[in-house]
Amino acid sequence: MIGAMTSDSGQPGARTAAVRRPGDTIFRTLTTGAGLAIVIAIALIGIFLLIKAVPSLLVNKDNFLTSANFVTLDPNNLMFGIRDLLIVTVLTSLVALIIAMPVSLGIALFLTQYAPARLSRPFAYVVDLLAAVPSIVYGLWGILVLGPALEPFETWLNATFGWFPLFAKGNIPLAGAGTIFTVGVVLAVMLLPIITSVSREVFRQTPVMQIEGALALGATKWEVIRTTVLPFGRSGYIAASMLGLGRALGETVAVLLILHASPTPSGVSLFDGGYTFASKIASAASEFSQPLPTGAYIAAGLVLFILTFLVNALARSIAGGKAAK
Repeated sequence: MIGAMTSDSGQPGARTAAVRRPGDTIFRTLTTGAGLAIVIAIALIGIFLLIKAVPSLLVNKDNFLTSANFVTLDPNNLMFGIRDLLIVTVLTSLVALIIAMPVSLGIALFLTQYAPARLSRPFAYVVDLLAAVPSIVYGLWGILVLGPALEPFETWLNATFGWFPLFAKGNIPLAGAGTIFTVGVVLAVMLLPIITSVSREVFRQTPVMQIEGALALGATKWEVIRTTVLPFGRSGYIAASMLGLGRALGETVAVLLILHASPTPSGVSLFDGGYTFASKIASAASEFSQPLPTGAYIAAGLVLFILTFLVNALARSIAGGKAAK
């Protein structure tokens, strides 16, 4: 029979054992080790944060989850909570995501579906270069240029839609525009290259036969995008957006420069000031000389660590669900 396999003994029909080459074994070991190293490193970081945070949490005299206080100067009288930090972090990140997602989607579709090659390549390079701009430059631009430019718009929003809690009067003056809204706009610009780059590459992988088939049936360009490109790249676009959200949650320097501190607790207004998790930790670096006060900030960092994990898990579940459909 043609194609029959023979063993070393020459008996037909006996299947030879697969030969495992040393190079394959070495490569498999290295890749497995690299994957395990990442998992172990993340687990060790989580364990370190937990060990350092527990002593401070045990002596904390306020409710860690609901208190707006963050007083750590006296190790014998620690009173700290993450309510304000969580509100400001979530609001700034959501504003950034709401602005960046549609803009990034439009840029990615333009570069992959409309722009000619001689234009799309240099334009894509320009967008990608935004990711190379240091955070401190974004912070200076936000506080010196964008903030004053947004102040009239924020004043109009507050005067027109002040009845709605998100646009109500905040705990800091609008002058200077060092508000959550300003930070959200700056973070949106910082997220553009991340979301656009990933989405662009995903949209480019749309099968050409599907696009040509839709065009052959008389579909317009928009109908092709709506029925083939967007369904194919939806999960990648969502994953890219969640990747950008992770960047927004952990941004430090730009937020610290722009967002004004406030002596009063934050509400749910976009015109509030305050601190995010990351900027609060960075602003108190000089206090990291005693274990208990340091542990209070490490506890806040642990919450940010968990929050980032939850966001990534949500992104994977959404992307997986969309891909399955």
